[in-house]
Amino acid sequence: MRRNKPRIDQYRTCLYVALAGSLTALLCACYFALWKKVPSNIKIRAGVEQTLDLQVPASGEIYKDAVEVSGFTKSNIPRDSVHIDLAKPVTIKANTIEQYVLDLKLFGIIPLKTVDVQVIQDKTLTPAGIPIGIYVKTQGVLVIGVGAFTGEEGQNICPAEYILQSGDYITEVNDEEVTGKRDFVEKVKHSEGQELVLQVKRGEENLTLKVKPETSQSGDYKIGIWIRDNAQGVGTMTYLGDHADFGALGHGINDVDTSTLMELEKGTLYHTEIIGITRGGNGAPGELTGYIEYDEANIIGEIKENTAEGIFGNCSEQIYATIPFEPLPIGLKQEIARGKAQIICSINGKPDYYDIEILETHLDNDNVNRGIVLRITDPELLSLTGGIVQGMSGSPIVQNGKIVGAVTHVLVQDSTKGYGIFIENMLAH
Repeated sequence: MRRNKPRIDQYRTCLYVALAGSLTALLCACYFALWKKVPSNIKIRAGVEQTLDLQVPASGEIYKDAVEVSGFTKSNIPRDSVHIDLAKPVTIKANTIEQYVLDLKLFGIIPLKTVDVQVIQDKTLTPAGIPIGIYVKTQGVLVIGVGAFTGEEGQNICPAEYILQSGDYITEVNDEEVTGKRDFVEKVKHSEGQELVLQVKRGEENLTLKVKPETSQSGDYKIGIWIRDNAQGVGTMTYLGDHADFGALGHGINDVDTSTLMELEKGTLYHTEIIGITRGGNGAPGELTGYIEYDEANIIGEIKENTAEGIFGNCSEQIYATIPFEPLPIGLKQEIARGKAQIICSINGKPDYYDIEILETHLDNDNVNRGIVLRITDPELLSLTGGIVQGMSGSPIVQNGKIVGAVTHVLVQDSTKGYGIFIENMLAH
């Protein structure tokens, strides 16, 4: 028995270590789950009482740097802070547009998260749901690929290799602005083989690069890149503001080959008619086919921004006549509930409401376009489209009489399900 005692002690020690490790892993998982449940940014509407019901065992002080907080109600307010307990519903009201900081601690002891609380202007938006034709012109030309071509002597050459890369924007050649694809090709052709100085935007960097064109078998000078200077497509307008300003898509326009967010020089909205529907199915996303005439008579707006949250700009006043809906208040992410909601889209020639179910909301999702998980439940929409299809991006999501978001993506493996962006993210672009 004495001989086995050391071994028993070893087993007991291993058991304690394993138990401690499992308990630590469990506590870490619980901590992370609670951390994810609390958004890093909370917006509240000025002048409106709102209830935060996050059901998290955390409390803390909300501060406004060395200034008296005068707008919050239903709380015990010291001069420079307000105590908030998120284990129970908290009703807040702020009357002025301000930004505050909320330092949260689990059980009032363990640091959890610092939350930015932003008071925003309460506003109404007109839900649109109408199809739009989109044309955008890039700033300079976008490099979509680098590759070799056949030189005069039959050899494979690529002057741009290791110099340019996919996703680069070439904006100038020898201090001259690049106005488009044709303009850039002509500048290279007429280089006579002299080294070109390129101004290139690569992500957030602005670079000056040099490349020497070589002669191809056809006798033309080339540098070995494929380029693009525009994009077109069909989407859905999400909302109209008070001054004919619009938001659409709920995600940016990315280049199809490089997935790069396209740098916008100018963009135009065109009137479009949906002329065909390809039904979606599991593993095969469908699409709306639109007919667009790219002429001045069909222009309905100007795109001024292409961002990760969508496209934004101004449209003609006449567009209000095509939208049969009254303005609605916005709903913030913490106000969205699981359950019944609706989207607005144009399938049968006019915008209409269709039933959906909101399955989940991810209040602190790093992916700005996927905060809402939804499922199409409307029998008519399912019979026509099979669920969410390409071209429906931007369809406004409405719950309890408020615009809460917009459709952004379909789940490829299940076309009845997809994602949406919170409307507050679109408004914060």
